[in-house]
Amino acid sequence: MYKEEQCNGQVPGPSPAIPGMFQNMFPMASGQFGALPVMPVQAMTQQATRHARRVYVGGLSPTANEQTVATFFSHVMAAIGGNTAGPGDAVVNVYINHEKKFAFVEMRSVEEASNAMALDGIIFEGAPVKVRRPSDYNPSLAATLGPSQPNPNLNLAAVGLNPGSAGGLEGPDRIFVGGLPYYFTEAQVRELLESFGALRGFDLVKDRETGNSKGYAFCVYQDLSVTDIACAALNGIKMGDKTLTVRRANQGQIQPKPEQESVLLHAQQQIALQRLMLQPGAIGTPPTKVLSLTQVVTEEELVNDEDYEDILEDMRIECGKFGNLISVVIPRPNPNGEPVAGVGKVFLAYDDTESSTRARAGLNGRKFGGNQVVASFYSEDKFNQGEFDG
Repeated sequence: MYKEEQCNGQVPGPSPAIPGMFQNMFPMASGQFGALPVMPVQAMTQQATRHARRVYVGGLSPTANEQTVATFFSHVMAAIGGNTAGPGDAVVNVYINHEKKFAFVEMRSVEEASNAMALDGIIFEGAPVKVRRPSDYNPSLAATLGPSQPNPNLNLAAVGLNPGSAGGLEGPDRIFVGGLPYYFTEAQVRELLESFGALRGFDLVKDRETGNSKGYAFCVYQDLSVTDIACAALNGIKMGDKTLTVRRANQGQIQPKPEQESVLLHAQQQIALQRLMLQPGAIGTPPTKVLSLTQVVTEEELVNDEDYEDILEDMRIECGKFGNLISVVIPRPNPNGEPVAGVGKVFLAYDDTESSTRARAGLNGRKFGGNQVVASFYSEDKFNQGEFDG
């Protein structure tokens, strides 16, 4: 029974020491009756506080191992100012259950373990992980050993956690939104999420130095009943060359929704896509099968035949990733110097508006040669008539 509970994560298993990281040695003391094993006072203290110095980490990726987990949590603990036991790594030992994808991470001190509890939802190897107390944690006993709550002054923003500034981002209904294109603005991401209802809390995680998006966000809905619907509808959607990962922050993966909700989920997904693609200034503009790209090429790049063919082929390959691309038109300057409509623009004709909508989302705002591309829908009639002056 004990082994069974241990395998299920209910009882902490053995903690093999990580090479080079605080290995405990138990010396032999010689006495009148020969050599007897004696546990030093420090080791006895560590054993007594072990339940309060360990944290449960769930939702690990299949590639996680003891060393990567130890290195990661030691690094983030130092980054948030959570180390209180002096210099060195905060993590002493790590035990991983690869089948269940969880680990027990043992810290040097009770206070450091409590500080680690503030790391719930942190991104490790591309996905948020759960940080909890293990099942053998004794709150009443732990209260006599040291702080049981994280220090309120921890610098969580240093590791992309901003619960204080993103009010409402607490509880089991917090949603992780990963795989966002880096050029998506806060307004665009909010618009996507608000297709399912008003938000109680929202945080697009950004790099502290550059202010640029890190490609993931967290949110909580005012109406918690839409949490799973939004997750199921948005998870797996292709955005340009990226795929969204949307799920509860404390949950490893989305549970399949009942079949009767499939129609609702499909409708919500289409609403979300359409609202996201309608950029400010284009509200009310219906999507077409043709896109116009500006700030992609210059006149000088289109003069040479070989350069022109290379650009044309690059466009076919890159823009064909979003759907069935029927035609690519790149107007060239006239050798006689006469003005030509549309020079400097690229026109893309897709088989359907769903493909062109995906392409618009993936290309608009992308950098080409240091310039930020502007992608907009273009009249199908004008394109078919060879008019490129729009």
